[in-house]
Amino acid sequence: MGNAVRGWAIVLTGALLAGCVAGSRHQIEDRHSRAAAPASVPYNAATTYAKLVKAYPFIKIAGTRTGAETITISGIGYARPGQHLLQLDLHLPGQATRNQGPLAAVVLVHGGGWRSGERSNMAPLAARLASRGIAAAVIDYRLADEARYPAAIHDVKAALRWLRANSAAHGIDPQRIAVAGGSAGGQIASLAGVTNGTPKFDPDGEGSPVSSAAQAVINIDGLSDFTSPAARANEDDPKKKPSAAGFWFGGSYAETAGLWREASPTFYVNRHTPPMLFIGSAQPRFAVGRDEMIEKMSAAGVATQVVMLPDSPHSFWLFEPWIDPTADAIAAFLHTHIPTTTRQAP
Repeated sequence: MGNAVRGWAIVLTGALLAGCVAGSRHQIEDRHSRAAAPASVPYNAATTYAKLVKAYPFIKIAGTRTGAETITISGIGYARPGQHLLQLDLHLPGQATRNQGPLAAVVLVHGGGWRSGERSNMAPLAARLASRGIAAAVIDYRLADEARYPAAIHDVKAALRWLRANSAAHGIDPQRIAVAGGSAGGQIASLAGVTNGTPKFDPDGEGSPVSSAAQAVINIDGLSDFTSPAARANEDDPKKKPSAAGFWFGGSYAETAGLWREASPTFYVNRHTPPMLFIGSAQPRFAVGRDEMIEKMSAAGVATQVVMLPDSPHSFWLFEPWIDPTADAIAAFLHTHIPTTTRQAP
């Protein structure tokens, strides 16, 4: 069965791959010469656990076993910018659930300060979403050492397009596809979701018959506004040479202020913005811009919700006891705000 599954899983049109290659050319060039910076620090559950366990001795690294029937298809190539084959792992509910009708789906974007992290970080959350009847794709994307902003946004949109193009093969509803991410991945997912139809962030979209639009967005402890003084106090700290955000943008706020603003999801809110769920830790640093963005969304008539997890650290979604409440909140939000197909598939 494994070979058969893999055979029908990797269905991707030549046009999509060609588009990915073309789009990548715009990102190989840096706007600025690369600043000298120390090597990135690995970001995963194990390294984060070592930092947190003293303050949170009760935490456990979340695994992917849920007790429910699910299926995982690993190592699917979804785009090839240059020589880099970007891959995703697709977590699906069991056959009995899929037999009930097309599934809602979500693309999950890992965090790591735009420079580190790995797609497997989001696998435990993906497994829990699959056990709740939602297809979840955990994805690679180009990190800052390989390609600066906005390459990661291009990659997330390519993953959304791949999932939609291959939705029929996996029992997914093409009009019920969301994007979610944690930490830097939350900011990336938010920006990808609020820029539906914006050519600058989707160079592969021109001429493609398949949309990269997201029908809902979940931001898990990610920034919404790089330009605010509260965000710049950390992300533009002159003692960091460079900061994580500064490395991603190729310059400090003073040097590349336009990019810092351009990458802030809050500035794209309008009446067409998809419904958005914010899931937050007890660490206020990572909520910067959220309240102002919610005010804009409410004024525009866009559905939004905030779920806070009290006494939780940043990166809570990697650990028990917070991962199940996180999955519950995402599943409830998606089932509420994109419950059925109401429009023709793109």
